Amino acid sequence: MKQKFSNRLRVCLLLLGGGIMLYPLLWMLGATFMTNAELFGSFSPIPLHPTLDGYRLAMEEYGGAINLLGAMKNTILLVLPKVLFTLISCTLTAYGFARFEFCGKRILFALLISTLFLPQSVMYVPQFLMFSELGWVDSPFYPALILPSLFAFDTYFIFMLIQHFKSTPRELDDAAKIDGCNAVQTLFHVLCPVIRPALISCALLQFIWSSNDYMGPLLYVSTPEFYPLSLFVKLSMDADAGAAWNRILAVSLISVLPTLMLFFSAQKFFVEDITAGSLKS
Repeated sequence: MKQKFSNRLRVCLLLLGGGIMLYPLLWMLGATFMTNAELFGSFSPIPLHPTLDGYRLAMEEYGGAINLLGAMKNTILLVLPKVLFTLISCTLTAYGFARFEFCGKRILFALLISTLFLPQSVMYVPQFLMFSELGWVDSPFYPALILPSLFAFDTYFIFMLIQHFKSTPRELDDAAKIDGCNAVQTLFHVLCPVIRPALISCALLQFIWSSNDYMGPLLYVSTPEFYPLSLFVKLSMDADAGAAWNRILAVSLISVLPTLMLFFSAQKFFVEDITAGSLKS
């Protein structure tokens, strides 16, 4: 009897906590169908007089040469290459630190980890000056935001992958060597499939962080035609008078849908990576 009561209490607490966490999202979804008067006059997420004006206005051009679909296209052109380059460069770097011995390895690894404690804000000015000299600022190809990923710019992912490589038995490398694989073939044909959950987690996190990045595009993109979603959402909130909040919330909701869909589609691998990281091989 006591066990049943404990289980029911636990379920009730979980439902209560889940409801509290989901309420802002449900309210945001309902508010996209409300008028300004109803939106500010009720806490209910259910619209009494639903309207599609927010979504209709969200799809219209705003800010001249940019609209929601154009901003989504720009975001894809920015984020997908950055995710791909991050996976390639960070995997190769982590593989080198985890599997090979070379002169100065400990010093280089210490320097690598020390960059985790370097605030990004202190790098904005020197990076902007350097990228300006290279002509990378305000380019439709976003080189200032994408190309640093080719050089293993994200130390967190390197450290994360190093731990997964170290937890992978070296017997796999020896077996691959016996079968005639070189170091690169061993990496891509043997080790990468083993640490696939970690690679998917890195790709997912980089996709989310790059999609939500505001300071990077704000510094290096000045032409509205090239704005990604992070800048377009802010642009949609700038109004001289009478902001249509259902449009602003509709733009915000549509902008997060790709990230939500990607997260839930890759949730299985993300959970596998967390579980694997909590166990010792």
